[in-house]
Amino acid sequence: MKRILPILLITLISITSCNTANEEIQLVRKSFNNYKSAILNDKGEEAVKYVDSRTLSYYSEILEKIKRADSLTVNSAGIMDKIMIFSIRHRTSKEEILSFDGKGLLIYAFKEGMVGKNSVANNTIGDIEIDGDFAKGQLVANGQKAPFYFHFYKENELWKVDLTSIFPAGTMAFKKIIEDSGQEENEYLFVLLEMMTGKKPNNEIWYPIE
Repeated sequence: MKRILPILLITLISITSCNTANEEIQLVRKSFNNYKSAILNDKGEEAVKYVDSRTLSYYSEILEKIKRADSLTVNSAGIMDKIMIFSIRHRTSKEEILSFDGKGLLIYAFKEGMVGKNSVANNTIGDIEIDGDFAKGQLVANGQKAPFYFHFYKENELWKVDLTSIFPAGTMAFKKIIEDSGQEENEYLFVLLEMMTGKKPNNEIWYPIE
């Protein structure tokens, strides 16, 4: 009996740990699905509830660049940053830009279809790994596993998605599209903006708002 009790105890602990891990995995998946549903149904204020502090910090930083970055800074920015800076400067009034904080900018980008839908419309997450308050879920695009992961962080007891974690996939995709187009990067982005808005970008897109 003395030998059996420790074995039973270890078994119970293992079962409990396994159940807890499975519950956390389901919570991560639920967070992603809630975010995806909000995005696809044009509910920007709802979607932002499921993004983490890293994402909000990024949009606060990019807002500062939209307001203050000069042409040299913009031209040397990464493609994901450049797309956001150009897009907001091109299609958004100065008054609106100055009214935003990072969260407000992200909600605006959700509502305008500038962020989100393409990254989730035909995508899900597959295998999920959890390490403490960090989790990663493999991107499954059109039913095919991709070598990229959505990252999640547990904040205030809730799992939230780090949208910046999928930027490398977006960067690769845009660079391949631009390469195939035969155009220079800025030229392609300006053509894309004109197609999206029906308005040709002018030189003011390079200059700070403030």
